[in-house]
Amino acid sequence: MTTAAIYAAAGILLVGIGLYRLVTTGDLLRRVVALNVASGGTGAVLVAAAWRAPPGPTDPVPHALVITGIVVVVSTTAVALALIRRLHDEEEPK
Repeated sequence: MTTAAIYAAAGILLVGIGLYRLVTTGDLLRRVVALNVASGGTGAVLVAAAWRAPPGPTDPVPHALVITGIVVVVSTTAVALALIRRLHDEEEPK
């Protein structure tokens, strides 16, 4: 097994774990964490897809997509956590 295949398999496993947890849990915070795990797995699969044999150059497009995806995940997580906090504050009696 090559290194790229190991990264791809680990990425697919992370995506599966994240999606499974997303479907099976009801807690909003755990759902956000599950989405983050799934997005990390997607990034690993994309990086593994960009790998080429040593004489050949790597494909820069998947790397750019992964970097853009990291920025999107961080901002989406911040918004989701703010919404979860607001929902939690509204549920508490004042």
